[in-house]
Amino acid sequence: MKLLGLILLGGCFLQEVTAETRDSLSYHIEATATAGGGKSDYAPLWFTANRYGLSSTASSSAWLKAGLEYNKKMNHHWKLKAGLDLAGGYNLTQNVIVQQSYVDIAWRCLQLSIGSKERNPLGKDLYLSSGAMVEEGNARPIPQVRAEIEDYVAVPGTKKWLAFKGHFAYGRFTDGNWQEDFARPNHQTYVKNTLYHTKSAMFRIGNTEKRPWEFEIGLLVSSQFGADRYRWDAEKNEWEIFDMPEGIKDYINMIIPTQGGENTPGGDQVNVAGNFVGSWNTAFTYYWKDWKFRVYYEHLFEDESQMFMQYGRWKDGHIGLEVTFPKNPWVTKVLWEGLATKDQTGPILYDGFLGSFDQQISAADDYYNNYFYQGWQHWGMGMGNPLLPGPIYNKDGSVQFRSNRVKANHLAFCGNPTDEWNYRVKLSYAKHWGTYTNPLDEIQKQFSSYYEIGYKPKQLKGWNFNAALGWDQGNYLGNSVGGMITIRKEGILWKK
Repeated sequence: MKLLGLILLGGCFLQEVTAETRDSLSYHIEATATAGGGKSDYAPLWFTANRYGLSSTASSSAWLKAGLEYNKKMNHHWKLKAGLDLAGGYNLTQNVIVQQSYVDIAWRCLQLSIGSKERNPLGKDLYLSSGAMVEEGNARPIPQVRAEIEDYVAVPGTKKWLAFKGHFAYGRFTDGNWQEDFARPNHQTYVKNTLYHTKSAMFRIGNTEKRPWEFEIGLLVSSQFGADRYRWDAEKNEWEIFDMPEGIKDYINMIIPTQGGENTPGGDQVNVAGNFVGSWNTAFTYYWKDWKFRVYYEHLFEDESQMFMQYGRWKDGHIGLEVTFPKNPWVTKVLWEGLATKDQTGPILYDGFLGSFDQQISAADDYYNNYFYQGWQHWGMGMGNPLLPGPIYNKDGSVQFRSNRVKANHLAFCGNPTDEWNYRVKLSYAKHWGTYTNPLDEIQKQFSSYYEIGYKPKQLKGWNFNAALGWDQGNYLGNSVGGMITIRKEGILWKK
């Protein structure tokens, strides 16, 4: 590990610094309004999903967001960046939302990021993609302290054929009061004061100066730990509170998963302390003339049961294909993605011999759900892929995912017919089986679509106008149709 650290530090020294040409303070103001109807109580899925939680599931909503971003270059390759986004509106989870509040301090490629920030650790194209499996842009940002190499940096001695990026962070979920308001009236289990840990290591092989391809592979793991769980005891007619330990030892145990101690629930003592969600990530990109082809695969696992192939080949994951076209007036990029979460190691699997259960039993992984922490979610929105809708859609106040056994296809494309006009289209179709413990009575299906036109007039510098139509049909989230209008103004207040 020390050798790897020295190699990466050397890469930072050799990295070419192409920072901003000046110090600046910029601003943005954005207003969004939605209105709709139909048999469903909800807005179309893509009005809500992949907006970093700043959205509403209600059929009609409105919000205003305003923010500032400060960038400063300093001597000896130091940089400072700070941002603040505040939002408020109608039919949101809060009247006033601190969407982003962060400070980034960087020296060459090494960065310390403190606060809440909209992040994209795997670099998927959230403009078109359905989203990542572990976390990306569907839920509100989690405040954290994060050490990272945000962009790939070449490893010294490899002639740019090997590059690395990664991060390591601790933080805290902020939705405890929301969970209490959402779950408590229905006597559903909920948690407060949940802690957060995340880490990743991604490698890129390839030198596009020599060959027209790149290959990426790496691991992303995030977890919940600590927390106070509130569970209704019907016999005693009172709330049972369990306080998970959150000392220094517990922070260390999150780095490499270990079994819980005597002060943790029985499930953590048998398995590992905390709730772990991770993915293996691979991607291959090929450049041909003005074309770009990219295929990627993200394999989801929870705890250790699907982390490796001890239970056979992987059947669950997220696969995608992107094609970026040469410059033309109609289609810029086309993307297809397939999602499968139906297997989950099967309903039951054991490692015994001739029917013996002496060894560990692993099965029914119950993606995004946990017996203690309830759901892999933040403010009701799933941390992972939104084609598995989060607990905010549950009318019974449960903070778990109602259906995590899903198969889905997603198609999206976009274009820029002129310098002022652009569009994008997203089409998704998902089939839901519920969970292994609570299967749906029948397979439920949901079609979700989104059609957007954008206008950026040259005469009005910094202004953007967007109009969108959403149309959903199905018996999982229901039938809905709606319109969305967004007006955005951005500019620079000061520059040096």
